[in-house]
Amino acid sequence: MALVWRTRSAGETEEFGRLLATVLLPGDVLCLHGDLGAGKTVLARGIARGLGITGPVTSPTFTLINEYSGRLPLYHMDVYRLDGPGDMADLGYEEYFYGDGVTLVEWAGRIEEVLPSERLDIYLKGFPGEPELREILLIPRGKRYEELVKELSALARAGY
Repeated sequence: MALVWRTRSAGETEEFGRLLATVLLPGDVLCLHGDLGAGKTVLARGIARGLGITGPVTSPTFTLINEYSGRLPLYHMDVYRLDGPGDMADLGYEEYFYGDGVTLVEWAGRIEEVLPSERLDIYLKGFPGEPELREILLIPRGKRYEELVKELSALARAGY
């Protein structure tokens, strides 16, 4: 069961990230997809805030991975600059994907071959002429993520 969420501002996108963080568990892998400017880093910042991370949260475009400490560790990857999945071995990606924190991957489609088969794919889409409007599509891959999306849907219906 997929979930579609619309936000009307960067603040709402960040708030959705905070809400999403409330249902995350150790070992969760979130794969972000979307064009430049779609809101991937804004969503990542919201997830970080929801995990209790208070410092600056920026896209690790040049460092490739930023690690943050909160309720759960957050491993924020930006793989845009990688040539492909082969470059992931040098990063020790398996320790992140199968570790004790939440792994968030921007531009996840560039390393599809090494992503865990069970994960949450998140597609962010903007709309021409409406620069603040975003559609966020969550597609669960596996039982854990189906449960996560159900839990998130229930929170949304309850008005959180």
